[in-house]
Amino acid sequence: MKYMLLINDDPSAWSRMSEEQVNAVMSEYFAFSAAIREEGIFVAGDALKGPEEAHTVRVRDGQRVVKDGPFAETKELVGGYYVVDCDTLDQAIDAAARIPSARFGAVEVRPVAQM
Repeated sequence: MKYMLLINDDPSAWSRMSEEQVNAVMSEYFAFSAAIREEGIFVAGDALKGPEEAHTVRVRDGQRVVKDGPFAETKELVGGYYVVDCDTLDQAIDAAARIPSARFGAVEVRPVAQM
């Protein structure tokens, strides 16, 4: 089954890191990506640009309404994602726990609906 691992980061956690710390975490991300590729569970994954480049689109009364920024004001923002193809939920949760941001943010594990 495919699972989306939504990486929710607190931008202030990153801003408190030194350049050396950011580089170390990014190295961990590259290692994690390589590991899940080697394990054969990687499907897709990318980092996302910041919320200042986001747009939220709604249609109300037949009219398109576009708003700058993310949908909700929250402390944590989706900063990236992985899609993995795992045999079990436990395997997906194990992968999520190995994502570096799980230590200072959160990773939501959500099954991908088969349509």
